[in-house]
Amino acid sequence: MLTKRIIPCLDVKEGRVVKGIQFVQLRDAGDPVELARFYDEQGADELVFLDISASVEGRKTMVEVVRSVASELAIPFTVGGGINSLEDMKRILRAGADKVSLNTAAVNNPNLITDGAKFFGSQCIVVAIDAKYDSELGTWRVYTHGGRTPSEWKVIEWAKEVAERGAGEILLTSMDSDGEKNGFDIALTKAVSEAVTIPVIASGGAGNSEHFAEAFEKGKADAALAASIFHYKETSVAEVKAYLKEKGVPVR
Repeated sequence: MLTKRIIPCLDVKEGRVVKGIQFVQLRDAGDPVELARFYDEQGADELVFLDISASVEGRKTMVEVVRSVASELAIPFTVGGGINSLEDMKRILRAGADKVSLNTAAVNNPNLITDGAKFFGSQCIVVAIDAKYDSELGTWRVYTHGGRTPSEWKVIEWAKEVAERGAGEILLTSMDSDGEKNGFDIALTKAVSEAVTIPVIASGGAGNSEHFAEAFEKGKADAALAASIFHYKETSVAEVKAYLKEKGVPVR
């Protein structure tokens, strides 16, 4: 049985790690290089680094910061934000990332997923989906530009599309749950996990160890990502893993 992964996330803006609620009200959470080192020592399975304002500001991900973070890590490292071409992917992977995360650019140009998977292999391509429930649609809608712009895509349809195009996994963030600490959006996570055969990383809403267990057992996620509860030392990766082991959830 595949072990479930626990993944801290560094949302980086202007060279600092920040965290907000539902993508707004950002506050400082520290230095990305120090936090990366800390999580590596803590036993995190992977680390995700998202340059959250790159797409909005129309610039490239901070390669120097990526390089500095990568130098501290022995665990797989995913980088996203402002990656719009194969050339961008190449630069980020050369700087030390193991995977690239595409969001806005993939929605604007789905061929980028196909091309990236062909060139670098599916294992390198993560598609991040920012999902928000739309009562008029009666389902979740995909948002781009750091959660600012609604797209035409329904989440389930987009998830199937990216899987068909060769994405290696989906990083699924519930905008409704983000930063609220009331638990992952189980209905959303389960719906996407059941719709695709590639791994789904649940994101948005982690408040305690029990929430991780729910994401795996009820939401059928393959991995779960969290930020603020780890950054502000409300719990630790080690505590979450110990709890999951007690519950019989397979973790490393």
